[in-house]
Amino acid sequence: MNKERVYVGIDIAKANLEIAVYASETRWQFSNDEEGISHTTELLKELSPNLVVMEATGGYETPLAYTLKAHGIAVAIINPREVRDFAKATGKLAKTDTLDAKVLAHFAAAIEPEPRPISDEESQELGAILARRRQISEMLTMEKNRLHTARKIVRARIKAHIAYLEKEMVKAETGLQNKIQESPIERAKYNLLRSVPGVGPILCTTLLIDLPELGTLNKKQVAALVGVAPLNRDSGTLRGKRTVWGGRATVRRTLYMATLVATRCNPVIKTFYVRLCAAGKAKKVALTACMRKLLVILNAMLQHGTPWAYASFA
Repeated sequence: MNKERVYVGIDIAKANLEIAVYASETRWQFSNDEEGISHTTELLKELSPNLVVMEATGGYETPLAYTLKAHGIAVAIINPREVRDFAKATGKLAKTDTLDAKVLAHFAAAIEPEPRPISDEESQELGAILARRRQISEMLTMEKNRLHTARKIVRARIKAHIAYLEKEMVKAETGLQNKIQESPIERAKYNLLRSVPGVGPILCTTLLIDLPELGTLNKKQVAALVGVAPLNRDSGTLRGKRTVWGGRATVRRTLYMATLVATRCNPVIKTFYVRLCAAGKAKKVALTACMRKLLVILNAMLQHGTPWAYASFA
């Protein structure tokens, strides 16, 4: 007789962990600290769940996810929007920590999402530096926009803050490069990706940190994961417009900027873009197709460990 599969949902807040098991009324709540994580880990080791699902909560989930993974427990970290859509589809409109944990457990049982690799300590440090660089970049943009309309009395302060942020940006970028060079594996992947015309250091770093699956998936899977795969919107005889949505926004934003550059300096992407535009495709549609093509090329390069060569991808 087959052993019944066990699915667990964990709703994570800054202070607490709410734990639910699918098709069971048993609930647990622990504090989201070292002691609570230890209790949760011991509990789940006894349960031996087939899968634990939790939402991405801006980093509050990381310590628990990393600890569970270290103890051999399968963990999937899910986009919160996917879970809310699932809750609405199953008639769960109310929202409390306990209900959210139950919905996550149900989601785990019904969907069985693929566990995502949990970053090691080195990757988490890289991720923290990259996140800080994004924050600095956003603050720089805001301050430069303010400078255009600022009154004379505050302009000097804004300029001083911009100068400070620009120094911090240099430090963040230097820190990213130093961290990558310290890791032989990350350095090899980075150098491989950087060999592609149009692919800069920020896209390389973003892919290494925010898309660790790159090189392990097929082209359809990696395109869907990032959110550059066209999705059907058909019903009956109606054929809706194919659109892209969802996926990992941080990767997609950085990939977009890199693709803009690649349409000018990468012979493969440039030729593909010109051909699509000549065929009557809107520029935005052509650019999205180029994003997908560039991502597929990068995925293939990591799969086979081969550097860029025009002949290979023409």
